[in-house]
Amino acid sequence: MLGIRYLKAEPTTFVMRYARGEVAKKGAGLSFFYYAPSTSVVLVPLESQDVPFAFQELSADYQQLTVQGALTFRVVDPERLASILNFSVNRFQRYQTNDPEKVRARLINVVQERTRTVLRRLAMREAVMAGDQIGAEVMAAMREVPMLREHGLGVIGLTIAHVSATPEMTRALEAEAREELQRKADEAVYARRNAAVEQERRIKDSEMATEIMVEEKKRQIRETQIAADIAVEEQRARLLEMQSRNDREAADTRAYALEAALKPLRATDWRTLVAANGADPQTMIALAFRDMADNAGRIGELNITSELLTSLLRKPKG
Repeated sequence: MLGIRYLKAEPTTFVMRYARGEVAKKGAGLSFFYYAPSTSVVLVPLESQDVPFAFQELSADYQQLTVQGALTFRVVDPERLASILNFSVNRFQRYQTNDPEKVRARLINVVQERTRTVLRRLAMREAVMAGDQIGAEVMAAMREVPMLREHGLGVIGLTIAHVSATPEMTRALEAEAREELQRKADEAVYARRNAAVEQERRIKDSEMATEIMVEEKKRQIRETQIAADIAVEEQRARLLEMQSRNDREAADTRAYALEAALKPLRATDWRTLVAANGADPQTMIALAFRDMADNAGRIGELNITSELLTSLLRKPKG
């Protein structure tokens, strides 16, 4: 029949059928026949959608930055959104206006506004390194935007993929970063050399301390040896002194004994002593000759025959 159409929507599409200016049927994933001349059909997508964006803003130090990222959103109240924007479709189920695209444009405008607020607090150097921080702050601010509630929209996620400066400033930052890295490398080399020198100094101090300890130990050993030698010499001196004293006492004892033994003999004639000790005849004759020699003036003449001399020189038997 002319004017009769059939609609079968996906589960992620909210359908509203208007007849005579009133909502005759609504719901997600509906299917029905309708009479086109007197019926209007509204299709609002419920699935999550990604909105990429790229815009330019100024940092706190008035440097131009390019912000790139993506916003993920979904429709949480399709009836409210359909009351603000036109989501009606024709018989080919194509939107009759470009209102559905306005949702993306309005969301990008909100993201850019909130990003501008964050970038005004950050210098260029900080901003190009703070993509995650910017995304988190913008995401938190998006949840408080009244426009989203009024349009029945909900933000699922927001990602700042890249924050970049102009090519000239990028090269300047790269040069500055290279200089900073070179400076840190020089500092690392200096620190390593300084550490090597310090380590060498510690090694020398340790060696010197070891040598001092060795010399101190040697000195202690020498002092111990000298003390031992002194003790030995002192003991030897005491021993010699005791030996000398003992020798003197022994000599005095022997002298006293000898003096006591000789005292009675001093008044006795030696001839008597010789005779008393049992001298042999030859000795007695020799002594007699000696007496005669001492008293030669008193003796007139003395004849000694060869037989007498022979008998005197003959050794006694047995």
